[in-house]
Amino acid sequence: MESIGLSFRAATRGALAVFFGAVALGTAGQAPADRASGQPAPVAKTAEGYIRGVMENGVAVFKGVPYAQPPKRFMPPVTHERWGDTLNATAFGASAMQPAGEKTMGSENCLYLNVYTPALDNRRRAVVVWVHGGSMTNGSGRGMNGHAFADKDDIVAVTINYRLGALGFLYMGDVDKKYAQSGNLGLLDVVAALKWIHANITAFGGDPDRVTIMGESAGAKLLSAVMVSPASKGLYRQAILESGSVQCIRDTVTALHERARLLRQLGIGDPRQLPTLPADTLIRAQGRICDGLGGNSQLGPVYDGITITDDAYKIHLSHVPVLIGTNEDEGAAFIGPTADYDYAMKDLFRDNAPFALAYYRRLLRTDTPYAAAVKTLTQYMYQMHAYRFAQVLSDDGNPVWMYRYRYRAGKPLGARHGNELHYIWDAPSAANGVEKQLALDMHGVWVNFIKTGEPLPRWPRYYARTPQVMIFDTTDTVRMLTEVYNDPAFPSAVFVLH
Repeated sequence: MESIGLSFRAATRGALAVFFGAVALGTAGQAPADRASGQPAPVAKTAEGYIRGVMENGVAVFKGVPYAQPPKRFMPPVTHERWGDTLNATAFGASAMQPAGEKTMGSENCLYLNVYTPALDNRRRAVVVWVHGGSMTNGSGRGMNGHAFADKDDIVAVTINYRLGALGFLYMGDVDKKYAQSGNLGLLDVVAALKWIHANITAFGGDPDRVTIMGESAGAKLLSAVMVSPASKGLYRQAILESGSVQCIRDTVTALHERARLLRQLGIGDPRQLPTLPADTLIRAQGRICDGLGGNSQLGPVYDGITITDDAYKIHLSHVPVLIGTNEDEGAAFIGPTADYDYAMKDLFRDNAPFALAYYRRLLRTDTPYAAAVKTLTQYMYQMHAYRFAQVLSDDGNPVWMYRYRYRAGKPLGARHGNELHYIWDAPSAANGVEKQLALDMHGVWVNFIKTGEPLPRWPRYYARTPQVMIFDTTDTVRMLTEVYNDPAFPSAVFVLH
């Protein structure tokens, strides 16, 4: 990589001072005082009825707000019915059903979101919607704290749950036409949440026309699938994709083979038994087949011809600004120095394993087995796909900015998958001066993008012919990539099982 001489911190330090003072809650919709804060409990009116939240750190928080009816298994989400009394939205709703060791946690009734807002007024603030990661089998909206953007940045933050694993992505379209979209229920849950936000966020001081969708890892992959689905049109303005792209979408043949593996684990032969099987039985079996590195890509969205109708790389979006990036050592989060690398790649990529293994063996000419394995997983799981998607988006006229998180904190392969999240979400707790500045920089860029649709002045857009990226490290600099690696033989889907 060659520097083009633009020092990010030196040139834009003033532009990163984007923190705003906390905004006091307005007088709209007051209720009896919240015991924790002594302030009146905030009340907002939604299309379904009134909801009561809590005051935290001077901002109004509404937790466990149902954005859809309790879902029916393998069926798309349905708009929630109106409720009569004011709904108590002071505790997080149940997470989606997911493995917890040999047990399970969560509930099938999981379609809840959480809203953190500086004020219930008519300011029409920028809105950020967080979609969590977790291999599409784990996690919940409560995993990230919306106070990170609501308290000082004057942004309305929304975090959501969506159905996970077999309950969110198991393809049943061949069993009954009413299950035609079953392979994309997690995606449709996100769309349902975005529809709720579009209809209601004005009541929370937000602007439905200034919505940024944002996710990391499986969250970014799922949002990429949301972006290429016609169902999401008009529901968001821009996107932030951290370590994830459309490599999560698989064909129906792979989806059916995935289901066959689950049926074998359950010891049943007829998929028509799945709609009535106890949920914990289904999720425990899913946990067993997703155990190990291969579980990272085992389940995900499907090209079903309804929810996702065309090749993700042929879809046309309409002027959607996108901030997209990866970490330098993504793969180091998944394997250690003594792993069986051949087995790991076969487990992770299945029918695609020969492509990754060929690259890995070429790297062995100059790298240690561990370093070669980390580079291979980084490229074939994340980086190659992020740059493919960025090129398609850019070629289609969408403003695209690319970043690379490279801060290693003194570790040889320390810029691992997910390590950037701390500096974006938890900036005040950064350990030392370098990390505090990195947190200020990264959080500031994300805030600026959410508010303006651009990360920072003088950060050039990404084009295939001039692949310039922002490097976040001990010093942050825009650089021109000397090479963008791509294996043209490797399919668009990471996981193929034919």
